[in-house]
Amino acid sequence: MLLRSYIELCKPRIGFLIAVTAMAGYAAMAKDVDAVQLAVLFVAALLGSFGSAVFNQYWDRDLDRLMPRTAKRPLAAGTLGDPTHTIWLAGALVLASCAIALLAFNWLVATHLALGAFVYGIVYTIWLKRYHWTNIIIGGAAGSFAILAGAAVVDPTQWLLPWMMAIILFLWTPSHFWALAILIKDDYAAAGVPMLPVVKGDAVCARWIFGNTITLVISAILPWAFGELGAVYGVIALAFGARFLWLNWLLVKDTSLVLARKNFLFSMQYLAGVFLAIVIDRHVPFAQWLS
Repeated sequence: MLLRSYIELCKPRIGFLIAVTAMAGYAAMAKDVDAVQLAVLFVAALLGSFGSAVFNQYWDRDLDRLMPRTAKRPLAAGTLGDPTHTIWLAGALVLASCAIALLAFNWLVATHLALGAFVYGIVYTIWLKRYHWTNIIIGGAAGSFAILAGAAVVDPTQWLLPWMMAIILFLWTPSHFWALAILIKDDYAAAGVPMLPVVKGDAVCARWIFGNTITLVISAILPWAFGELGAVYGVIALAFGARFLWLNWLLVKDTSLVLARKNFLFSMQYLAGVFLAIVIDRHVPFAQWLS
């Protein structure tokens, strides 16, 4: 029971996604994938995400008690006793992440992982979440730093494609989380968290999602337009982008929970499809031949 509570404290699903994102940045830049490097990167990114997640749950334990969705989290429910020790746990996890990155790779990888933890743990959790509906826009940079960390493992001097990928993830985050926020708006309202649909309403939120996704889809085409990736990537990115925009438009016309859920679920498919297309374009011979 105690171990399970500590695992839950680390938000392992988010940690796994952050680690996979770092691996995507690595795969986009590596000509040949080194399994050992990839495994070490995965662990380093995972630990950094765990550390910021632990701090997030420590800081937000009062809010979590007010929301049915989060009321049973370990610190909100009081299952771990005095929560003060979790601050030390959070710090230790982030330090371990940075130390592994510094010893195994280079200072830039460690810096990106540290910045990712800082953005999520401090900028989003402390400075923005409770105070302004733009919180999730800035908070999205946390995942972007994971991409930059993965790319820096291969070559710290190459920046164009990694930054394009980082921008894609940065712009994807609001479209993804605002759709989720519509679904759980009542929870956020009960806790006084100023998420966009709480502050502006579902209709305004849907329009923001649509506008943001237009920018996202354009940014996702740029790696092909600038010659960083080939035609296979371009076709896949356009196809997924068209589907995402169509679902967004349906949500603008009808801000129902059914359509909000469809947008939320497809947003994950969109990101997976675009990043998988990058890996295919880089590593599958047929795709390279077509390019």
